[in-house]
Amino acid sequence: MRVSRLQAAENRETVINVASRLFRERGFDGIGLKDLMKGAGLTQGAFYKQFASKEDLAVQASRRALEAALGRWSEAAAQAPEDPLGAVSAFYLSTDHRAEKMDGCPVVALGSDAARQGPDVKASFEAGIREYLALLEQWLGEEADDAAPAVLSTMIGAVLISRAVNDEDLSDRFLQVAAKRVRAEAPVRDTGPTGAC
Repeated sequence: MRVSRLQAAENRETVINVASRLFRERGFDGIGLKDLMKGAGLTQGAFYKQFASKEDLAVQASRRALEAALGRWSEAAAQAPEDPLGAVSAFYLSTDHRAEKMDGCPVVALGSDAARQGPDVKASFEAGIREYLALLEQWLGEEADDAAPAVLSTMIGAVLISRAVNDEDLSDRFLQVAAKRVRAEAPVRDTGPTGAC
């Protein structure tokens, strides 16, 4: 049975969305096309009508995952415009985010996998990382050139290590210490005059 263009486009979006989550959970090489397509409710035969290769899907899924992650950053920042960095670091360096293997940060989940992929997958990650840095630079102000990469590295590294250990106290400690370091980088906000007139 032929699939309409509209249905084909919807199927493609479904596959990209499902792959963005499954790749974060299992890695690029940890899941085959058959299981990816099954997760999307489609047959493996439909894959090649939608994508040139698994790498093509990895590029699209990486973009989608990074867009979703950046959306979460923007949502958190919008909820606390007076302290966007504090709001983002509070959710990012939380035990809830640590547990979100399918929906959490794609750089944490797939960073080492992306390093072993082709240039197109790396380009997707680079674009997303640059967007993370742009937001951090905006929030950090004058010292952003040096601070933004340090803050991003601290946050990503803390979540990655916190997921890699069995000891829950040690895992929590990485998140807590990273949160303190990130808060230390936040610009001091002028709260106005402190004395009476």
